[in-house]
Amino acid sequence: MSAELTKYKGVWVFIEQMEGKGAPVSWELLGEGRKLADKLDTYLAGILLGDNVDNLAQEAFAYGADKVFLVASPVLKHYRTQPYAEAIVNLSKKHMPEVILMGATTMGRDLSGTVATKLGTGLTADCTQLDVEEESRYLLQSRPAFGGNIMATIICRHRRPQMATVRPRIMDMPQYEEGRQGELIREDLSLAEEDVAVKVVDYIKEKGKAVYLDKAEIIVAGGRGLGSKENFRLIEQLAEVLGGTVGASRAAVEAGWISADYQVGQTGTTVRPKVYFAIGISGAIQHLVGMQTSDVIVAVNKDPDASIFKVATFGIQGDMFQVLPAMIEQFKKQLVQ
Repeated sequence: MSAELTKYKGVWVFIEQMEGKGAPVSWELLGEGRKLADKLDTYLAGILLGDNVDNLAQEAFAYGADKVFLVASPVLKHYRTQPYAEAIVNLSKKHMPEVILMGATTMGRDLSGTVATKLGTGLTADCTQLDVEEESRYLLQSRPAFGGNIMATIICRHRRPQMATVRPRIMDMPQYEEGRQGELIREDLSLAEEDVAVKVVDYIKEKGKAVYLDKAEIIVAGGRGLGSKENFRLIEQLAEVLGGTVGASRAAVEAGWISADYQVGQTGTTVRPKVYFAIGISGAIQHLVGMQTSDVIVAVNKDPDASIFKVATFGIQGDMFQVLPAMIEQFKKQLVQ
């Protein structure tokens, strides 16, 4: 490693927030960042941007951060790429972090690319696993590639910071340590409101969206094996009986049986429910990376060699049109009791 790169220290996590509430993926990344920082024998820090968000600094400490870099300004009240990127770039140039992690959310994907470009460094998007090579201090950034057919591990040899985004619900939520303390470092924003090209004219909260796959505790997902849109009704019935949420594979969405809002997988939503039912889903890797960390996986498929059985907690090999009605009936009886 060159002498220039040895100047960079610290693992940083962007604390994504909206109206003063931290995004769970930020706390998940602090948990993962803690492991990386310990291996690198360095500190773990949160990057906190916003207006009146000081309370989130204490949450970051409780989830494992040693430091929090806080940039507070009315300009940062609502997310806009320019001021947020400017704040992180300035912080990075001043304090020289070795690693920056962000959630692969709508905000994180937009922000990370801009920050990486301005810093002239690399960025690996949608990682599903992170580690470090302790001798070289390279961040090992693993993610599905070539349409989900292989897993690639990517490193950034010559630039710092090393940057990666990670999808929500991939990493474990760390333990919350009440009362844990850290160092709060306040920095100023160099931009005034008149310097920002994009203006917030109005802020409208979305209402009535029915699909919250990332928060669901029970998901019943259907795939190509169901054969038709009409047969998807069995998935809806099982989900209704269990008080769960309907999900789908990419194949089911592309067939037009259900909207993309319900898609689970690399190109859909990453989920981590207590119970995940995979009905008629073969188990392509792009689907597996989005649900394989579920607490319990129940797979139903007529193909005994289906890949889904390799990650399933319980597997039923058989005709789903016999199995599903029987499951629905049995669950109805159990719930009535």
